[in-house]
Amino acid sequence: MANGTVKWFSDQKGYGFIEQEDGADVFVHHSGINMTGFKTLKEGDRVTFRVEQGQKGPA
Repeated sequence: MANGTVKWFSDQKGYGFIEQEDGADVFVHHSGINMTGFKTLKEGDRVTFRVEQGQKGPA
């Protein structure tokens, strides 16, 4: 598992980016958010996540 901070997330687009502790950005899609109800993230939220290889790089 990795830790990072939400850089930005668009509710309208359903995706955003998380900045990892090493400074690298990781794409996040609303379908990958593990929560009930409306799946969203707020800028500045600290999160724990698993990095997987997506079609366009780490996600």
